[in-house]
Amino acid sequence: MSFLELKIPPPLVVVIVAVVMWGVSLVTPHLDTLVDIRFYSAGAFAVGGIALMGISFIGFAKAKTTVNPISPDKASALVTTGIYGVSRNPIYVADMLFLLAWGFYLANPLSLVLAFAFIPYINRFQIMPEERALQELFGEEFAAYKKKVRRWL
Repeated sequence: MSFLELKIPPPLVVVIVAVVMWGVSLVTPHLDTLVDIRFYSAGAFAVGGIALMGISFIGFAKAKTTVNPISPDKASALVTTGIYGVSRNPIYVADMLFLLAWGFYLANPLSLVLAFAFIPYINRFQIMPEERALQELFGEEFAAYKKKVRRWL
C-alpha cells in the first residue's frame, strides 16, 4: 500500500474522516447532552486546533522552509524549536483536535471514536514517509531530534 504514501494531502484526509464521522452520526444513536456542553467542548477543541495550527505554521515561516506535506524532500531546514520542541507533528495534532471538535459537536460516540482512525492513517502514509525524507536530508540531526521529541505528544 505504499502507493498511498504522500499522495493524499492531510487536510483532505481530515475532510474525508470528518465526512465519514458525519455519515455515521446520521445512522447511529446520539448522546443526549446539554447543547451548551456539546458546543463548549467542540469550541474548546477547535480553538486549541486553530491556535496550535497557527503556532506550527509560524515555526515553519521563521525557518523559511516548506509546509507542503506532499513534498517533505523539499525541506530546507529542520524545525526543532518552539512547539516543535514538544511534538514532531503539531500540525497533525491540530488536525486531530479539529476532528475531536467535530466529534463532540456531532454528539455521537461512534463518530468520536472514528476520529481516531486519522492517527494510524497519518502515521503510516504521511508521517513515516516524511520522516524517511527528513532522515535523508538532515541525517544525524534528525535522528537526535527523533530521540528527544515524541511524534505526537
